[in-house]
Amino acid sequence: MKEGSLEAPTRHPLNWQDEEFYKEEPLNEELERVFDICHSCRRCVNLCTTFPTLFDLIDESSTMEVDGVAKEDYSKVVDKCYLCDMCYMSKCPYVPPHEWNVDFPHLMLRAKAQKFKNGETKFRDKLLSSTDALGKLSSIPVVVQTINAVNSNKVTRNVMEKTLGIHKDRKLPKYAGKTFRSQLRQLDDVTPQNGKRTLGKVAVFVTCYVNYNEPNIGDDLFKVLEHNKIHAVAVQKEACCGMPKLELGDLDAVKSLKEKNIPQMVKYAREGYALMTSVPSCTLMFKQELPLLFPDDEEVLLVAKAMVDPFEYLVMRDRDGLLNTDFEESLGQVSYHVPCHLRVQNIGLKTKEMLERVPDTVVNTVERCSGHDGTWGVKKEYFDDSMKIGRPVFRQMGEEAPQYISSDCAIAATHIVQGMEAKQEVSDIKKRHPITLLRIAYGL
Repeated sequence: MKEGSLEAPTRHPLNWQDEEFYKEEPLNEELERVFDICHSCRRCVNLCTTFPTLFDLIDESSTMEVDGVAKEDYSKVVDKCYLCDMCYMSKCPYVPPHEWNVDFPHLMLRAKAQKFKNGETKFRDKLLSSTDALGKLSSIPVVVQTINAVNSNKVTRNVMEKTLGIHKDRKLPKYAGKTFRSQLRQLDDVTPQNGKRTLGKVAVFVTCYVNYNEPNIGDDLFKVLEHNKIHAVAVQKEACCGMPKLELGDLDAVKSLKEKNIPQMVKYAREGYALMTSVPSCTLMFKQELPLLFPDDEEVLLVAKAMVDPFEYLVMRDRDGLLNTDFEESLGQVSYHVPCHLRVQNIGLKTKEMLERVPDTVVNTVERCSGHDGTWGVKKEYFDDSMKIGRPVFRQMGEEAPQYISSDCAIAATHIVQGMEAKQEVSDIKKRHPITLLRIAYGL
C-alpha cells in the first residue's frame, strides 16, 4: 500500500468484547503508534480541537516527539474527540487498507470505552446520554413546562453549570408538550408501489429527538411520504439508537439497546420495507456502527442493508419516476449545512439535490463540522471549543441573506443559529429541517 492509494477506505470490526480491548498497556501502545503517525502528518490540524491538543502536547514536551508526552495526558486528546469521523473520511491517507491501519475515531472510542469501564465517566455525561429516560420524564404534563422554564432561566442555568457542568449559555432543545408517537398517523392503507431502485413501503425509526423534542419533523416526514403515495409505518417499541452511549464508550448499553431495537426493525426489513430515520446519527448507527460492533449478527446486517436516509430514498424515488415534483412554493435562498454523520454515509449531497428540484430555490451548501455533536458542545469545558469550531460554518451559513437555515441534524441547526445570532450574521433567522422545507414546497 502507498499513500494516496485510490482504493476505497474500509473499516475493521471492533473486537470490543475481548478483554484485550480494555487493557491499559496495549491501548497506550496503540495510542502512541497512531499519535506518532498523526504527528508526522498533521493534515487534520484544522478539523477540530483534538489534533491541535495532541500537537501542542508534543511540541511542548521535552523531546518534541510523542515519547515526550506523559501517558496520563493522552486522555486530554481522547476527551476532545466527539467521533464525527471526518478525519477518517476526508483527511487521513493512512486508513485501511493502508498497512498503517489508522482508524483514529475508533481508537478514540476504544479509549473512551476503557475510561467508562474503569468508572471514570462523570454523572453528567451518563445523564445527558440517557435520552430515553430524559425524554420520558420530560413528556409528563406539567413537568415539561417546568423543565423548559428551568432550561431557559438564567439563574437556574448558572446553578446547572456549577452543579452539573452544563454550560449556562448553551441553548438547549425544548421538550414538546406531546410526543410524536401520541399523535402518530400511520399510512398503512396506501398500496405499495416498488420502483427499480426503491421499495414502496417504508418503516420509520422515529428517534428520541423527534419523539420528545421536535415531533413536527416526524409529522412532516409522514406528510411528505403520504403526498408521494408511499406506504409508511412507524417502527414499534423502539429505544434510543445507541449513538449517545457509543460516544460515551458505554458499549454494554449499546448492546442492550441493540437487543431492544433490532428484533423490532428486522421484521420490517424481512417484510420488504425500507428503513429510515430523520436523524443522520441514528441512521449512521444502524448503517455502520452496529455492524462493526456486531459483524456476525445476521439481523443487524439485514437492518443495515435496509436502512436509508430519507433524502437518499426520495432522490432514488425520483429516478424511478415515482416522486411527485409538482411543487407549489419556492424556498428562495436556503443555507444548508451537511452534518458530519450524514457526510460519512457516502451517499452524496442528496438533501441538496432534492431541495434544488424546487423551482426558484438556491441552496448555499456548507460542508464543514458545526462543532456541536450530540452532547459534547453542551458541556461547560467544551462549549467555547464548539463555538470556535463552528465559526466558519456560522459565517458561511449567513452568506447570501438566506430565507431559511437548515441542517439534517436539528441539534446542529440550533447550534448554528445560536452562533449566527451571537455574531449577528443574519437577522430574523428561520430554522427549518430539510424535510419541513420539502413539506412547505409541496404546499402541505
